[in-house]
Amino acid sequence: MRFTTLNDWLRWQETLHPRTIELGLDRVRTVLRRLRPAAPPFAVVTVGGTNGKGSCVALLDAILRAAGYRVGAYVSPHLLRYNERIRVDGVEADDETLCRAFARIDAARGDVSLTYFEFGTLAALECFREAGVEVAVLEVGLGGRLDAVNAVDADAALVTSIALDHTDWLGPDRDSIGHEKAGIYRSGRPAVCADPDPPPRLLEHARAIGARLLRVGLDYDFGRAGVTWRWRSDEARFDDLPPPALAGEHQLGNAAAALMTLTSLRDRLPVDVTAIHTGLEQACLPGRFQVVPGPVEWILDVAHNPAAAAALADQLRNRACAGRTWAIMGLLADKDADGVIEALAGVVDQWHPVTLVGARGRPGADLAARLRSADLRTVAPHDDIVGACQVARAGASIGDRIVVLGSFHLVAPVLAAQPWIPDSSLPHLRETCSWTIA
Repeated sequence: MRFTTLNDWLRWQETLHPRTIELGLDRVRTVLRRLRPAAPPFAVVTVGGTNGKGSCVALLDAILRAAGYRVGAYVSPHLLRYNERIRVDGVEADDETLCRAFARIDAARGDVSLTYFEFGTLAALECFREAGVEVAVLEVGLGGRLDAVNAVDADAALVTSIALDHTDWLGPDRDSIGHEKAGIYRSGRPAVCADPDPPPRLLEHARAIGARLLRVGLDYDFGRAGVTWRWRSDEARFDDLPPPALAGEHQLGNAAAALMTLTSLRDRLPVDVTAIHTGLEQACLPGRFQVVPGPVEWILDVAHNPAAAAALADQLRNRACAGRTWAIMGLLADKDADGVIEALAGVVDQWHPVTLVGARGRPGADLAARLRSADLRTVAPHDDIVGACQVARAGASIGDRIVVLGSFHLVAPVLAAQPWIPDSSLPHLRETCSWTIA
């Protein structure tokens, strides 16, 4: 074994490939064939989309586990520990299991150079085989067609939404991005689309390959019914469903898409209504409108594009607040900062821009200039999250709320620090987690 600790493996993986992100399936497929020539012995559900992927994975995972299946879930990125990315029956993979998987991949790859995300995707598949899961729910990292997750054929694939994000890799418009995301669909297999206005190229691709396209508003529908909600398709109907435990009205759309995906697989993975109720009520996803109550409420949300920011703004409007709303925001350089600011401008009283360090980081000064150009009340930019949390907490009054948003890079250290506890201090990010955003 090349290394004996998880952190050593991860640090090495970050240097192995010359580029942090390099889309393509050749490398992963080559190593996967060497590792496991046969198809996975478990069912595979692949989840792609611009926003809502993590929520749909959480919902699918919770419902399937409530139905009694042994479930593997693969997500990215993580918040505090790399182990969060790979779970079996809701339990994170331990360091020893991950190291064993990494060692097998390293031995099989030969001279093939893998990216950090490709190593992790192969490790997830190895862990799931070792654990004997019956179904794996895989979250696409970037795009779909050329993402490492797409090296495995999905028994059912779900595209949650299509919006402008990662345009440098996926194309300049929704049509191009939709085509990339439709790449996870497979011929003759369920292909769920939860976007109510799917781009033409997504529809064209699904039809061209003969996928079984299932669209919201056409093949399935849902709606509120008082404090409950209802769902129907040509194959099934569920009434009096509990709202999903995940916060936000938009989560009904994610839950509805998850139900369509499960219904499309009911011959192989039957799920009864009791499991659906239990899973909806137990699904959990840290960092997505995560509320920490107190005299000053803290809300943590990794929203990092205009569509996600608009959903966050709706949630803030619908949640009563007696005082002011403070926003601590940091964004990566490749994100649409102006679009995020515009979406949230009407619900934030004061902004605290923060610098995100690293090759893809955006200076807080750039955010501050954009905020001032929009005539929004803005404090001087912060060089680190510590100062931003301290200033916001010191200025907030009882009844105010502090919203931390814009990136996993920002929410992760805040979760580690717990600044809502008066005597907490923030350890450096490198001491609390080791990870790379892909």
